[in-house]
Amino acid sequence: MKKLTLVLLLAIAACNPKKEQVDYIVTNANVYTVDSTFTKAQAFAVKDNLFVAVGTEQQITEKYTSAKTINAAGKTITPGLIDAHCHFFGLGMNQQVVDLVDTKSFDEVVERVSAFQKTNTKTFIRGRGWDQNDWEVKEFPTKEALDSLFPSIPVVLERVDGHAYIVNQYALDLAKITEDTKISGGEIVKVNGKLTGVLVDNPMAMVDAVLPKPSVATQAQALKDAEKICVDYGLTTVNDAGLNKQTIEIIDSLQQNGELDIRVYAMISANKENLDYYLSKGIVKTDGLNVRSVKVYGDGALGSRGAALKEEYSDKHNHFGAMVTPVEEINNLAKRIAKTDYQMNTHAIGDSANVAVLRAYKSALKNTKDRRWKVEHAQVIAPQDFDYFKLGIIPSVQPTHATSDMYWAKDRLGDERVKGAYAFKKLLDIAGVVALGTDFPVERVSPFLTFYAAVARKDTKNYPEGGFQMENALSREETLKGMTIWAAYSNFEENEKGSIEPGKKADFVILSDNIMEVEASKIPTIKAEQVFIGGKQVK
Repeated sequence: MKKLTLVLLLAIAACNPKKEQVDYIVTNANVYTVDSTFTKAQAFAVKDNLFVAVGTEQQITEKYTSAKTINAAGKTITPGLIDAHCHFFGLGMNQQVVDLVDTKSFDEVVERVSAFQKTNTKTFIRGRGWDQNDWEVKEFPTKEALDSLFPSIPVVLERVDGHAYIVNQYALDLAKITEDTKISGGEIVKVNGKLTGVLVDNPMAMVDAVLPKPSVATQAQALKDAEKICVDYGLTTVNDAGLNKQTIEIIDSLQQNGELDIRVYAMISANKENLDYYLSKGIVKTDGLNVRSVKVYGDGALGSRGAALKEEYSDKHNHFGAMVTPVEEINNLAKRIAKTDYQMNTHAIGDSANVAVLRAYKSALKNTKDRRWKVEHAQVIAPQDFDYFKLGIIPSVQPTHATSDMYWAKDRLGDERVKGAYAFKKLLDIAGVVALGTDFPVERVSPFLTFYAAVARKDTKNYPEGGFQMENALSREETLKGMTIWAAYSNFEENEKGSIEPGKKADFVILSDNIMEVEASKIPTIKAEQVFIGGKQVK
């Protein structure tokens, strides 16, 4: 009898195997896993910062147990969102300067600067966000008002795209910029031979060189401020396009001390100190930090007419923009970086800059495999140059640039050339992947605006009615992939993040609405209600 009882108990135990203990289980969810078949799920289990199982609610609850269960109440869950091109540190630093976004005139810019100065005791004034294309008078401003109000303190106001300054005479004097100063790769704007205070691209560095550098404490606070903003929108990884060694080391220190949760894919700025240090050191990889790429500037921006074009600007005779980095130097950098494990990520806006970068990549990457070099922005491309993206080169694009620039892009480029601009669908079809970002703080941080711009190609006021160049809109599935698994792939991180699959980092977001099905006009108002990085709830 005892033997029979034992056999029965063993049989019962075999039928009811012990459940595996996990940290928590998420149930009652509408999960877009973004795996290879774009599978949907209802539940998943998390243990030791990783997804351990994904499936139906029954599959998960039968096999796993936990003291903690998160009932998602039917809400949509996506993998943690990745911004494939932004200026994370710059966003944080911007919290300490005058906010000039959405100003409607230069008079309003001056008013904001004056109000800022009354409540601050800094020995210099910085601001960012003005855009003359939003003003009634769509011309670059001049410095007279700044000279009058601020005769004895440097004032440096950065255009929204980061490619132009308006500065006062005090700042010009400090930087030793005169009517006779010559510098390639940009423009010191003059009218009738006199300085206007506007500096485009490379001359801006002359002013930067004479302003005080931020302290370590200031930089650390900026990073924390930026994280708070980004996490609030559901971003769990940010690709910072251009960082110096000191800032990268501060990021690493904050992460190691548990003071910064967001993951950072750091592109080093292509200066001598960074290149000499990191290219010889090799890839730097931790749980939260990945340093394996170099950010290079090809040309300027279209809004400030600094983008390098093959033919003259349609709205400025005999003006072609400029290469910030000479073509020969881009070629040499490409050859140098190709000899290392580092990725080259080059800013290219105009069609002339894009083909210069693409040719450099093709030459340097000959006989190499799986390098995943990126063209950042890939904004205006001549018809004959798209095929370069068949070579494993990744377009890293920002959908909101299309909807920010659509009001004046045709003025700059003309009817024909604009057809090769913001061509996200065409780039995807040729390259096989697109990595999507915002370029914040040039654009808003919100990934939901990115999503909306990619699929609707409209602004939030429903303009234009039919969408801007809709032949290059992305589907919702393509867009979500571009903000998750394709962005992760572009970072060589597709095996650890970008989808909700067993063994990957438990980075995920619970959304207020179903981003894949909600009416398109409502996408910009979606909220990230709960955000998890490595299984830890950060919002």
